[in-house]
Amino acid sequence: MLSSTSPRPVTAPALPAPRGPLSSAVLAALRGISAAPHAAEIPPGAVGQADPYGEDLQLALYCCYELHYRGFAGVSDDLEWDPGLLGLRRQLEQVFLAALGADVAGGTDVAAEIGALLVEPVDAAGVSHHLRHAGQLWQLREYVVQRSLYHLKEADPQAWVIPRLSGPAKVALVSVEHDEYGSGNPDRMHARLFADMMTELGLCAEYGAYLDAAQATALAEVNFMSLCGLHRRLRGGLIGQLVTAELTSSPASDRLVRAMRRLGCGPRAIEFYAEHIEADAVHEQLIRHGVIAPLLAAEPELARDVVFGIQASTLLADRFADLLLSRWAQGRTTLRNPLPELSHRR
Repeated sequence: MLSSTSPRPVTAPALPAPRGPLSSAVLAALRGISAAPHAAEIPPGAVGQADPYGEDLQLALYCCYELHYRGFAGVSDDLEWDPGLLGLRRQLEQVFLAALGADVAGGTDVAAEIGALLVEPVDAAGVSHHLRHAGQLWQLREYVVQRSLYHLKEADPQAWVIPRLSGPAKVALVSVEHDEYGSGNPDRMHARLFADMMTELGLCAEYGAYLDAAQATALAEVNFMSLCGLHRRLRGGLIGQLVTAELTSSPASDRLVRAMRRLGCGPRAIEFYAEHIEADAVHEQLIRHGVIAPLLAAEPELARDVVFGIQASTLLADRFADLLLSRWAQGRTTLRNPLPELSHRR
């Protein structure tokens, strides 16, 4: 299906500012200041001593992964496979994975993990609950900014797993991805709907525009998807991440639609989450019965990785929500670079 609007120019985002020695090393390599990260001055033990969830390590990882997506303005495409960058990335991944492995319970009972996702506590108090009942427009805009690092490339990290599946699991996953990409209509791509929402909310809808503003907790969620997607051995983890997102998205999207209506947002802002109320309810069934069931029937040894993916993505989502809710409770911004106030309501 042809788009009813003119294609948007494809541009690569600008490089962000560093947040520590690890991201400084990566960015120096990307800017051509050093031939490779090992040529930059990384203090001895800096990788092993880094906070696995901290700003420096997560930004460094994000920049390494972004070379496999849109890249950065002024950065050579050849650096996607630079041995020095890949070597440092591997070290960063090992620190991140070790922390996640230590912080989740693990196990092999996929059915129990999915069952827990399907039951929402009566006293649940996440970000969508807050925005639904008491959130302010500035808080909604900050949430959208943080989430833009994923949603402007929505479904791309999960696409890495397609060639790593076979048979019914691959077919079902492609069906989900087809919906994410607009079911053949470029104007209905979820990334496009998110960009339209950003514009309606007075935000910049350019890909990667808010990388400098996003906190490490937001980067970590995207990094986990990229990490699992780019490693065949973690394909089960990416399926676990995907089922977590699809099973929890529909009710959260409904609350966000109600929040936007309460705040007087227009239809172009509401459309993205309105689309996810129905779409993700359908995707839930496809993922559970069309992907996970045949995947584990063919490769039962992946159950542990699927459980890890569910638990790790839940942990990272909780860390992100805790940051937002604690900052908002204090009347503080959740962004590293605060947004300018809207000149008028849209």
